[in-house]
Amino acid sequence: MMEQDYGDNMNFDFLDIEPDSVTIELDNADCYRPAEPVTVKVGDKEATQYDTNVITIDDLAEGTKYSICVNGIQKDFCTLKQTVLLNVRQFGALGDGRHNDTSAVQCAINACPQDGTVLLPKGTYLCGPLFLKDDLRIKIDSGAILKGDPDRAHYPVLPGMTLGCDEEYEYNLGTWEGNPLSCFASLITGINVKNVCIYGKGCIDGNAAEGDWWQDAKVKRTAWRPRLLYFCRCENVTVNGIKVCNSPSWTVHPYYCDNINLIGMTIRNPDNSPNTDGIDPESCQNVNIIGTDISVGDDCIAIKSGKYYMARNHHKRTENISVRNCILNHGHGSVTIGSECAGGVRNVNVKRCIFNETDRGLRIKSRRGRGSLSVLEDIVFENIIMESVRMPFTVNMFYFCDPDGHSDYAQSKEALEVDEMTPRISSIYARNIVCRNADVCIFAAYGLPESKIGYVSLENIDAAFKPKALQKSDVPLMMDGLDPMKGKAIFARNVSKLKLNNITICGSMDSKPDILEVDDIEEYNLDFSQAVSK
Repeated sequence: MMEQDYGDNMNFDFLDIEPDSVTIELDNADCYRPAEPVTVKVGDKEATQYDTNVITIDDLAEGTKYSICVNGIQKDFCTLKQTVLLNVRQFGALGDGRHNDTSAVQCAINACPQDGTVLLPKGTYLCGPLFLKDDLRIKIDSGAILKGDPDRAHYPVLPGMTLGCDEEYEYNLGTWEGNPLSCFASLITGINVKNVCIYGKGCIDGNAAEGDWWQDAKVKRTAWRPRLLYFCRCENVTVNGIKVCNSPSWTVHPYYCDNINLIGMTIRNPDNSPNTDGIDPESCQNVNIIGTDISVGDDCIAIKSGKYYMARNHHKRTENISVRNCILNHGHGSVTIGSECAGGVRNVNVKRCIFNETDRGLRIKSRRGRGSLSVLEDIVFENIIMESVRMPFTVNMFYFCDPDGHSDYAQSKEALEVDEMTPRISSIYARNIVCRNADVCIFAAYGLPESKIGYVSLENIDAAFKPKALQKSDVPLMMDGLDPMKGKAIFARNVSKLKLNNITICGSMDSKPDILEVDDIEEYNLDFSQAVSK
């Protein structure tokens, strides 16, 4: 259903070009990796076979024209020119993992001219927070590790909100879970910067386990925990090829940013580490997450737009988010939208991805109190393979987060008055998706009675449960008043329009959808004919 035969020819597009490397993306219909390895040749370099859809070729000469040939398709490109390559060891960095190299690396960053590059060669550079500037390129070379100082006393604090001199202007720096709250600066911190690239085959290690970041994680101590990479009101930022791991909290957090490209990254946090989401674009526009491999202790990718205060006073909708050719492993959700989505989220496209052993695949979560600006619309998931995802599709408007999450206001199943605090989910599309070895529920959705989920379209879904003996019951939606399920095919409450077209579900305990308060049903070729496996 999702494979496409290109014969010997394989078209491709350029994703990123640096002084010594080029990154391309194969133009095929396969998820994350091509059906067969492809042969890539650049200039006079020896041809190499690759088995992923996003490919980086390095060790090129700067400012040089090359031809690249991929399975018979040839295109030309030119590597970028650079003014200077500044090795941090020239500035006194030791790279021995024991001495603190913060000042030396920061000095190299501050001294780097436009079109120059700061180089971290092989070694381990123990550092506290580093601050970026405009027109900066940082290369973390193979074998180089930028390692976080475990002592929180060495981390400056970013104030949540500072009043301007006329007391009408507000200047926001720190943030925590959608509110303007003070937090520690991140190991990589960008504030109001543009035209930045961090690339290479090295590693950024937050070193969180060596400190106390994961202890008493819900307790604010001086300030809230830092992210590992934090970009605040930045433009034109690329992170390419870097491995990042052991983050104190969210790993990569673009906040009120535009034009962010996260390419070919590997993100690793322990599965029991608290709130260590992989990538969290919040109130951002034009974000590309391509070719990234994520395994973390919370949601792999979580798309957000803040809570009520920021949405009302500093409104910026999150829109134009593209997730392609990624493999998302072991988190709570593969791609999550919310629950901090008070500013609204629009035009999200997730395609050609593999979701592997996450709790949920598509995970949308909202609640009363997010506000009338919280409109989620044009959410598209297509050409995806979900392997051992327990609950492939979940849409929850009763998510019980925040101190009042279990209150009558948040959890009442009676229709309340629609007001400025009422959120809305407008349109969700999922098509051309294979789900293998689910065990709880294939599709679970629960809208507000006063603000029903507008339109959900499921098309060309081929789903199968684990054998009955291996299924474990769970509550598919984190809300009050919902019983655990297993082997449940389709569970829907308070949906205005539900389209079910060419759906096959094998091994379900149901013979028909469990649907209540759904106003309009488009149901075609819905096959529950196969009994649950023994």
